[in-house]
Amino acid sequence: MLTNKNKFRQSTSDTIHSSPDAFRENQRRSALLICALFILLIISACLGILIGSVKIAPGDVWQVLTGVDRSSTAYILITTVRIPRVLGGMLAGMGLACAGVILQGVMNNSLASPNTIGVNSGSGFAVMIGMIFFPFDTRLLSLFAFAGAFLTSIAVFWLAYMADSSRTTIILAGITISSFLNAGINTIKLLDTDISVNLTAFMLGSLSGLTLSKISLPAILILTAVIISFFYSAHLNVLGLGDDIARALGLNVNRSRLFLLLLASVMAGCIVSYSGLLSFIGLIVPHICRRLFGNDSRLLLPCSALLGASFVLLCDLVGRVLFAPYELPAGIIMAFIGGPFFLYLLFKKNGGRRVNA
Repeated sequence: MLTNKNKFRQSTSDTIHSSPDAFRENQRRSALLICALFILLIISACLGILIGSVKIAPGDVWQVLTGVDRSSTAYILITTVRIPRVLGGMLAGMGLACAGVILQGVMNNSLASPNTIGVNSGSGFAVMIGMIFFPFDTRLLSLFAFAGAFLTSIAVFWLAYMADSSRTTIILAGITISSFLNAGINTIKLLDTDISVNLTAFMLGSLSGLTLSKISLPAILILTAVIISFFYSAHLNVLGLGDDIARALGLNVNRSRLFLLLLASVMAGCIVSYSGLLSFIGLIVPHICRRLFGNDSRLLLPCSALLGASFVLLCDLVGRVLFAPYELPAGIIMAFIGGPFFLYLLFKKNGGRRVNA
């Protein structure tokens, strides 16, 4: 018995003495990974400008950025098509990835995302309503999309709270609300032929046709919401401990949860207003970043923003070059990746067990 106690003390002492080295090693690893994410984002953005149905030489890009040649075809293509598209993709990836981290933390469900709980569908339905009443005012669409996302988040959370608040209940509530909202979208599509012309690209999620004026207001709102969410990352960490512990630590749980839902709705809603229903980013990216950086939201949120931006740009790039000169919407590429990933998470949570009927 004494020998076992001595071994335990020695093991504990070794752990304590080695913990500073392990902590420094973990910090070094995280710093290297963050640098890698920055480099990946820069490469993705450069490829998004250079590659497409029309390839542009790096020298032409440099001349455009330095203002040497303003009359060439490359200048028009880069400034009016490629740069708005790259900026829109970066904003979409950042916002949806951060919204996924927030929703998973607030709802205590690792399968929650703007797509899986119906937030995207809520934004899409609200945008359809906005198109009916204000067809020529694109700025109001961002407000409609935000309102739809926020009301959907509140509805899903309320339904889960009125039931048993389990993880499965939240997903089922999201699926239920999504089915109603998608039915509403399809109804509007049948009744209003003017809207249905551009509805296919909207439903699939696409970055084509973006302009700087179209993304200017959403960009301000998305960046503001993302930056504010970084300051509330500690609240997400406390919420992850459970409501009782969070209240014991002095956190106003209801107010923090409502405000974080508001931030996630601003991000998701504004992105839907210009890019359509992009899916699975808020599910895939947070899980990858948790594998790389752990569950600390102070590191998880900014790293998810970086990886999410690169992920959207790369998916959009694949859609542009895969069947060139034809273009595949980025949302289709994301669905091809996100569907199997979602099944992987479901099997992982069930321990790989088979369920017999």
